Amino acid sequence: MATELPDLLGAGVYNVHNGTLIGDAVDPAPPTIAQLGLRPPRFCAACGRKMAVQVRPNGWWAKCSRHGVVDSAELAAT
Repeated sequence: MATELPDLLGAGVYNVHNGTLIGDAVDPAPPTIAQLGLRPPRFCAACGRKMAVQVRPNGWWAKCSRHGVVDSAELAAT
């Protein structure tokens, strides 16, 4: 079973919920709903750009203009 996240979510450079640099002095804790996994990522972890996000009844997908698309169904399969 693979546990690696795609670069859009797992690169670890930018916070996927607010777009700030991880480790920055002003890096706030993620909202509770995000910690529970109920809120899709809004920013690309690799470049910090705002992503286009579509929420569906059975999941979500997020698209970065530079790094492509990630789908919650792909994450659930890993």
